[in-house]
Amino acid sequence: MLNDNRQQYVIQTNDPKGDEGFGKFFAVVILFVFFLGCVQMALETVTAWYRDTMVWVNETATYLGSFWPF
Repeated sequence: MLNDNRQQYVIQTNDPKGDEGFGKFFAVVILFVFFLGCVQMALETVTAWYRDTMVWVNETATYLGSFWPF
């Protein structure tokens, strides 16, 4: 047999913190991007609601102003 005089080494690393740093960083980045997306959606919703409210107030005031006799 050829393996009788050969030494075979198995290198094991049991470093549980080796991959945790990158995983936590990546998770934080994903959550931050999700948070920014939620903020953007909320801002667009409030802006559209405000714009539509101002249009409605303007149309209502114009309609009510049309009854003014002067």
